[in-house]
Amino acid sequence: MRLINAFALLSLLALLTAPPVCAQVTFGASGDEGAPFRRQEWRVPSPDADMAAHALLFRPAGAGPFRLAVIAHASTQNGLRRAQMPQPEYRALAAFLVARGFAVLVPERLGHGATGGRYVEDQGGCDEADYARSGRATADEISRALEFLRKQDFIRKDAAIVIGHSAGGWGALALVNADPKAISTIIAFAPGRGGHANDEPNRICAPNTLVAAAAEFGRAARIPVTWLVAANDSYFAPAFSQKLAEAFRGAGGKTDFHVLPTVGVEGHAMIETEAGVKAASGELARALNPPKPVATKKP
Repeated sequence: MRLINAFALLSLLALLTAPPVCAQVTFGASGDEGAPFRRQEWRVPSPDADMAAHALLFRPAGAGPFRLAVIAHASTQNGLRRAQMPQPEYRALAAFLVARGFAVLVPERLGHGATGGRYVEDQGGCDEADYARSGRATADEISRALEFLRKQDFIRKDAAIVIGHSAGGWGALALVNADPKAISTIIAFAPGRGGHANDEPNRICAPNTLVAAAAEFGRAARIPVTWLVAANDSYFAPAFSQKLAEAFRGAGGKTDFHVLPTVGVEGHAMIETEAGVKAASGELARALNPPKPVATKKP
């Protein structure tokens, strides 16, 4: 009896100390379609092979294929705030895009909300801020989600757009070296990192480093960028945002910079609201459907 009990104890100990068996990661739709706009939960690839990123997909009626729009959300260096972030939806912006025939994917990145996991886009402290690396890490996550959706039968393989907000916009800027046939345009709402340093409005962590990184992105640019900022943005104010855009353009990037009207109490969040999308609707429409060049007759 003692031998049996000892064996049972050893077996239990081995079970408790054995490495966990990882469940196979499944990507794709993870729920039924619902309202509004066929809203559906999805799981998409992340930089960690054993972790799926949570995402929401919105799309028009019908079978498609639809042009794809990927919306990249904002972020924060504060780990507790990131963990508490709700699933990003950008519902007003998604509605604007679905009405124009786009399927809209809003992926949540690693280190945020329900997706969790390691925070791969950490910029570091002010003294050692590496904004270029941070932006490229965000771009990699956006790209993984975009490429996965492009493989779906209801998505067109060309002319996708990427819309980024704040840190998501910064990551979108780092995608300007992608294939312009795959991504036709990038729209960045107040792109940047390090805003509200120490939670102080209009204070930016290592601003010169951020400007230098914008120029670095511009040197590799192949995709046009529409750069938008609200007049009352206290994270990246219009004057500083224009400085970033000029550094990007001066290094070779193509960007159309616009300051939008004051929206709400804090303009940095404008694109998350109906009022903000309405204020930006004209520039959004022009970016989605740029005028075709007029053919000229040869003399």
